[in-house]
Amino acid sequence: MKKKIILASASPRRQELLTQIGLDFEVHPSDWEEKTEKELPGEVVQELSFHKAMEVYHRLAGTGESLAEESLVVIGADTIVACQGQILGKPGDKERAAGMLRLLQGGVHQVYTGVSLVWQEQGKTESFSFYECTDVRVFPMKEEEIAGYVETGEPMDKAGAYGIQGRFAAFIRGIDGDYNNVVGLPVGRLYQEMKKREFI
Repeated sequence: MKKKIILASASPRRQELLTQIGLDFEVHPSDWEEKTEKELPGEVVQELSFHKAMEVYHRLAGTGESLAEESLVVIGADTIVACQGQILGKPGDKERAAGMLRLLQGGVHQVYTGVSLVWQEQGKTESFSFYECTDVRVFPMKEEEIAGYVETGEPMDKAGAYGIQGRFAAFIRGIDGDYNNVVGLPVGRLYQEMKKREFI
């Protein structure tokens, strides 16, 4: 059955991607504190996306948001960058952003996005999680290029301190995998998983 789609993320990029593929959805950002004891990037993003989706699911259940009618599916997502054995989240400040960019420049790194679906079926809470990984190759960057990009403010709220769809496009040598995954949501795979379960 078709379900009301809830995105458990405030990310404007994820919202744009869902809109791009024609989905109608509501935004209810997760309040869940991001923490995990997992170490492998794929496991990290799946666990974080699951908890984000579950937190919103239970919050909406508490407000009686039609869960009795089994009409909701909540989408949680989390993106990280992995490079040389390090997991890079959002930098938070300019110094960390510059350090991340120095690590990424001139090499290849991986972007992982975990996606979780949470819904109710026959009175039970069900969930499904997956992740996608994309290789990203970055041109060498001069120190002044790194500093100039950091000053734009663009890196601050993005995993790995860059946005591939923004000014950092000038430094992208190429990718191997799903471009939208790097933006923050592998919508092709997500759409297929939702279609398979007849949510859309």
